[in-house]
Amino acid sequence: MQFLDLKAQLKDFLVFSTLDIEKIDSKFHNQRLSEWQKKGYIRKITKGYYIFSDLEINESVLFLIANKIYSPSYISFEMAFSYYNLIPESVYGITSVSSKKTNHFKTNLAEFIYHSFKPKLMFGYKLIEYQGHYFKMAEVEKALLDYFYINTQLKNKNDFIEMRFNIEELHNKINKEKLKRYLKTFNNKSLEQRINNLLKYINYA
Repeated sequence: MQFLDLKAQLKDFLVFSTLDIEKIDSKFHNQRLSEWQKKGYIRKITKGYYIFSDLEINESVLFLIANKIYSPSYISFEMAFSYYNLIPESVYGITSVSSKKTNHFKTNLAEFIYHSFKPKLMFGYKLIEYQGHYFKMAEVEKALLDYFYINTQLKNKNDFIEMRFNIEELHNKINKEKLKRYLKTFNNKSLEQRINNLLKYINYA
């Protein structure tokens, strides 16, 4: 298979895998991928996953890549906070929830970080469209629960102050009834107490 043939076949893919290629050409030799990388036609993200070199990289593309290279997964934690303008700082790494084991990939594009959750906790995300493609992003309420679920040391007002939450944005974007409904699924008394403390902090900040 020639490169132009591959690109024509995968023109609708922002990220593609060796498996995607094999579906088109079962006799494809992976050595061609190395050749095309050297020629600057494609870029390797991590083992088995590639993008075309002329792809414009932005935040939405990185989210799509994050979903693709470690699936099932969705964007959450600090990255979701930044996406919803809940925190003022830019975030290091694309942080996600996955039902696979905890993992991370350091690439030339970004660092992709995945925290392992039980399958029953793989909910509370929505599909966001970008140029005909869709990435999975935690809802505000689920991002908060995910974050406090793994950061058990965050318990009181001083901890919340250090996080520098945009309180006005939290007030505007959080659905407290949904938050409490999602919280029940975790079935975690410690998390419940810490989230209640957070809600008190938000109400009186």
